[in-house]
Amino acid sequence: MGLFLGIDTSNYTTSTALYDSSNQTVIHSRKLLPVREGELGLRQSDAVFAHVKQLPEVINGLLGDKQYKFDGVGYSARPRDVEGSYMPCFLVGEMLARVLANQSGAPLCGFSHQAGHIAAALYSAGRLDLMQKEFVAFHFSGGTTEGLLVRPDRERVLAIQQISGTLDLNAGQVIDRVGGMLGLKFPAGKELEQLALTCDEEFPVRVKLKGLDCCLSGVENQCRDLLAKGTPKNAVARYCLDYICATVKAMSEAVILEYGDLPRVYAGGVTSNGLLRAEISEWLGGVFATPELSSDNAVGVALLGYLRCRRPLL
Repeated sequence: MGLFLGIDTSNYTTSTALYDSSNQTVIHSRKLLPVREGELGLRQSDAVFAHVKQLPEVINGLLGDKQYKFDGVGYSARPRDVEGSYMPCFLVGEMLARVLANQSGAPLCGFSHQAGHIAAALYSAGRLDLMQKEFVAFHFSGGTTEGLLVRPDRERVLAIQQISGTLDLNAGQVIDRVGGMLGLKFPAGKELEQLALTCDEEFPVRVKLKGLDCCLSGVENQCRDLLAKGTPKNAVARYCLDYICATVKAMSEAVILEYGDLPRVYAGGVTSNGLLRAEISEWLGGVFATPELSSDNAVGVALLGYLRCRRPLL
């Protein structure tokens, strides 16, 4: 059909992507939002300002000097597909998406940031076939820790229903907070994993769920206590990640017991962690986004834009 642009302006990253449906390839460009040293993220007003500054550079990194006529434009309009889900930072991407769609006379399609993560995972894993059937997706990031029942949908492409989650902190929040304790840069995922890999000790972790839901605030406190007792930093990092891995495994097993052995997809920045991927793959299997497309990106919304335009509403 042609070229489909995707734009995602999350609270972490300015992202753009271009999907070519003629050969099913994608290119993308993105840039992390700047966070001051010692801080654990941005206020929404600061994120909006950063996107306004960065988006011209990022879109130029994608398109260069070429003039494109898009056949569709997809963008992240909200964090999740639930009533009241809203973050001002996504308005920056929507503004540019509307301008470029109007310029090309192309359809404009808004999706959730979460749906984009799931679509990017399926694309990068070569499992777009799952979009035609029911499956379970697990989304673990700085803003989300959820198990999701996903079904095909004519209007939204993917209909997403939350079936499990966290009762307090998100997995990515814990990683960033523990990383901050250890003096690591935000976002701390990569550095925390590198530090943890220098520790040969594996920690026995007992995770208790409430139904299908987890609680993660305890591990932050435990890591703080370990550090105060003089535990080496690499051991604290390893304990944190072992706890996250055990939690993901426990949530996965609980969902399997409740909903059966449906195909399982793992998406979101936390799932780029090599320890977690190895643990879950060995014990439970599942479909993972590539590490590159686990973190925030616009590939998923570009692909969703193509799929939505390919099957217009009747």
